[in-house]
Amino acid sequence: MQKVTFREERCKGCGHCLEVCPKKIISFSEKLNVKGYHPATVTEDKMDQCISCASCAKICPDCVITVQK
Repeated sequence: MQKVTFREERCKGCGHCLEVCPKKIISFSEKLNVKGYHPATVTEDKMDQCISCASCAKICPDCVITVQK
């Protein structure tokens, strides 16, 4: 099973990952991180839709996303 993890404490909420995700399963969390941003995340109910393309990880300017196959 695929798994996408975000180091939410480092995410600045730029939204690049939301734009490039072909399945559109990434969204902003409702909670704020320590920097005061709404970090990007994938909810558990959408994780099974991930195709592990790693587009989100490649475009992230802060390297906060890890994709595991």
